[in-house]
This record gives sequence, C-alpha cells and structure tokens, in this order.
Amino acid sequence: MSWGQQGDNSDGYGGAGSGRPGGGGAFGPPPPPPFGPPPFGPPPMPSAPPVPPAPADPLRAVAVGLLNLSGLGLGYLLTRRWLALAVALVGSGIFLFTALPADPDGVSGGMLVTYLVFLALTAVHGALRGLRTRLSFPPQAPLALLMGLVLLAVPAGAVVYYKGAKDDAVQQQLLDRLDKADKLVVAAKGKPFTSAKGDFDSALGTYNDLYTKHAGSKAGKKVPDRMKTFYTTVGGAYDQKKYCDAVDPLTYLRTTVPQHIDGTAVASLATWPDDRLATSLYECGWTELTSSTDGAASESGKLGTLLTTFPQSPQAAKVEPALRAEIDSAGKLATGSDPCSALDKLDTLGSDAAELPGGKAGIAGTLDADVRKANAYTETGMYNCGVSQYKDGSFDDALDTLNDFKSKYPKDKNHASAQKIAIAAEIATKIPAAGKKMPGNGSGGSISVTFTNDSPDAIEILYTGKTTGSFTLKGCSGCSAYMSDSLAQSLACKDSKAHYAKHTLHIPPGTSYIMQKPLDESDDATPVADTRNFQSGYIYTQCAYVLQSYGSL
Repeated sequence: MSWGQQGDNSDGYGGAGSGRPGGGGAFGPPPPPPFGPPPFGPPPMPSAPPVPPAPADPLRAVAVGLLNLSGLGLGYLLTRRWLALAVALVGSGIFLFTALPADPDGVSGGMLVTYLVFLALTAVHGALRGLRTRLSFPPQAPLALLMGLVLLAVPAGAVVYYKGAKDDAVQQQLLDRLDKADKLVVAAKGKPFTSAKGDFDSALGTYNDLYTKHAGSKAGKKVPDRMKTFYTTVGGAYDQKKYCDAVDPLTYLRTTVPQHIDGTAVASLATWPDDRLATSLYECGWTELTSSTDGAASESGKLGTLLTTFPQSPQAAKVEPALRAEIDSAGKLATGSDPCSALDKLDTLGSDAAELPGGKAGIAGTLDADVRKANAYTETGMYNCGVSQYKDGSFDDALDTLNDFKSKYPKDKNHASAQKIAIAAEIATKIPAAGKKMPGNGSGGSISVTFTNDSPDAIEILYTGKTTGSFTLKGCSGCSAYMSDSLAQSLACKDSKAHYAKHTLHIPPGTSYIMQKPLDESDDATPVADTRNFQSGYIYTQCAYVLQSYGSL
C-alpha cells in the first residue's frame, strides 16, 4: 500500500499536487506569469491616496475674492478653477464690448448694475473656493492679498479712463453740435432773411444752449467768437449797401437775439446793430419817401421808426433838413417851368411832413413849418399848372386843375383869374379856337346882347373873347321842350304870356365864344357852344331852348 500528500500545504512546499511552480499536481490554478498579466509589462503602481483639503485660511479666501474683483478672474487662475476663470473673462469681455468705445451717454444703468453684481458673485464664489484651496502661486496668502489689493487699481484705472473717454465723447458731441449750427449760419448767408430766419433761430438756440448749459466745454467757450460771425452774417446786407434788405435782419439782431441768448455771450455785440440799423432806416426810408411809397412817413414806416427808435441819432437829425430841401426843390418847379410835375410831389411831401412823428426827436415844430411851406408851394403850383395846361391846349386838364384850385383856395389872389381861365378852357373843350389866347381882364362893351331862357331848366351862359365871364338864367316854369329844331326856330322865346328869364350882356365888338349848359350837373343835357362875331350898331338877342338836348343858340 502507498501514501499521498494533501494539495494545500501550509508551509508552501508540496508534492505532486502542489500549486507552486514545477509542481505537477492536478489541483489549483496555474501560477501567474512573473511580469503581470499577458501579454507583458510591469505590474501597475498602486493609486496615490487623495490629497486632503487645505486647512481653512480666511486670509487666502479674501485674497482670492479681491483678485476676482479685478475683473480678470485671477483668483480662479491661482486656485486652478479653469471653467470659472473662463466665465469671469467672458463676463468682463461682454461688459467691455458693450461699454467701449465710450459715448456721451455712457453705460446704461442696468448693464452697470449687472456687471457689478457679476463681479461681486465672482468675488464671493472665489473666496469660498479659496478658503480651503491652496494657491498655485504665490504660496503665501498675504502676498496674494497684496496682489489683490494692487490689482484693484485695474478697475479703478478703467473707471478713470472710461470717465475721461466719456468726457471726450461729450466734448466731441458738443463740438459736433457747434459745427452743425455753424453750417446752418453759413448755408443761410445767401438766402433772403425771411427764408433764412428759421436757420438763424435754430443756430441761435444751439449757441445759447452750449453757452449756458455747457459753459466749461470746448464748444461753449467758442460761442462768443461764433456770435461775432453770426452777427456779421445776419447783417450782411448792410455791408452790401442793400439798406432796405438790411432793416429786418438788423432789427432781429437788435431786439430778438438778446432775448434768446445770455448777454455775456454777445457782450459788446449788443450795440453792434444800432448804428447800422439807424443808417438802414434812414437810407431805405428816404428812398421810399421820395418814391411816394404809401406809409413811408407814418410812425410805422422806416423814417417814423428811425425818429422814434433812434431820435437822437445823427441819422434822425438828417430827416427834417432833407425833407425841407426836397420841398424847396419841388417848390422851384411849382413856380417855374414845370409846375404840374411838382404838384403830386409837393402833396406827398406835405403829407409826409405832417405824418412824421417828430416829437421824440424835437423836430415837430420844424415839420409843421415844412407842411405850411409845401402847402404854399402847392397853392401856387396848382394855379401855374392850370395856366400851363391851358397854354398847351390841354383844356380838359386845365379845367379840372383850375376848378380844383378855386375850390381849395377861394381866397387866393389868383382866384378871379383862375375863374376866367376855367371859363375859357371849358368853352375851348367844344371850340378849341376859344383857347388860343389867355382871357383878358376887360369887362363891358358897346354891343348889347340879350339872352332869354325858353327852357324849363336853369342854365349857365359862359362867354369868352375880348371879355370873359358867366351868368345864370332861371328856368321857365311854363316852358317845355320843342319836338323839332324848326319848330323851336319859329316859336322859341315868342310866347307873350310866358315869363322868360332874361339877361343883357354888354361886350366889345368882335368875335366871342358862347356856351350854354345846364346849371344842374345831374342834368344829362349836352352843353352846346357857338362862335359869334358881334358888330357895332346892332342889338343882338339870343334864345335858349330845349329839344331833347339843348338846342343851338
């Protein structure tokens, strides 16, 4: 009989059933290869034990939070928080993208608050992570804290830079507004004032806003110089001697502009328009007055405005002497060779002298004297004009002028002469030969001519020749118009029962021109005139009768 051994030997030695190398036992797994599992390589290193967290360090936490407040996420960098670092940089980048470049309005309040909250969160979050996380650099928390404090200069410097950039943007915006206003003034330079006034008003508003609300700005400091250009541009018509065109813009500079801009912005310019406006009012007003423009001498006219606005100015002092000289000049024409051309001018000048407001300028008395002088020249000139028209054969014009003269100046020394010339002129409108000579001053004569009125209407008899005059005959109450001229020739003035109006005239022998016309101007009967040659030794009778119009004498 044979003996065997067990396969599990506690001392590691075994026989045929041993699991050790070289054993040929039938039990147990084969031994592992000497260099680890196939195919080859050294056995794996045992894993390192986890690093225990650093002890809590409040100073380090504060340092990390301060480093994150720089906006650069440096606290995350030193604590190796890569994702948080990326978020911090992206947040700061978005804020910078929104804030830059700086504009006058700056960053919106919502964006600024959002970013500050974001920085605060990164600081708090970083501080919490840094409380138990060692720093990769620097190894000492105090040094990191110092770095955080120093790097706070980054946002502080950014704020200072941004404020400067914003101020520059504001300055540029104000300069742009100034430039825009300047361009409005330049563009309006060549326009009529009425169409340019809107541009001037807009520019003036901008200048005033810059000067009063932004006095310390570059643009605000340039406003006084701009106002000099503004004044010279608006008043440019004066330099071109376009005085009538200059009145409104200079008035605008004198009255409107000072009401819409701070006085210190214009300084001495406030009186700049005065002398120019006074000159323009005088020159333009005088042009209007001599051209007989309606209202030229009224209180609201140019000369009236001059005398009330600048009563003590040299320009105002020239008004009355110039007006007096014009009256004297027209008066010479009225008493000279062309009296008719002077009448309208004298009438206008007299009215102008009466209408001018001379009280403030102290010339009211002299203007009244000018009115009287103009009227005297007009009185003489009207008579002379009627005579001139008569001599020129303009009998209708002469009649109108002389009748007007008689009506206006009944006490004039030439009234009687004017009446005779008017009679001759009226007869001459029917018989031009009656106006070949001026009517004489003679009266009476050896020839007796009796005029009888056989018409129902009152009539006027005009006569001229060696003597000139007129008289009237009452109408015949029982008389009527004749149906035909032949009937009138046989029956007129022969009714013994009729009460005819009669008038006997004594005139010298020779040719006389006689006209009969209705005394009532509303009567539509046609005046008739005839030429008669009266000879000595005869007694003449004339009968007036009516057909459908006044018949022949």
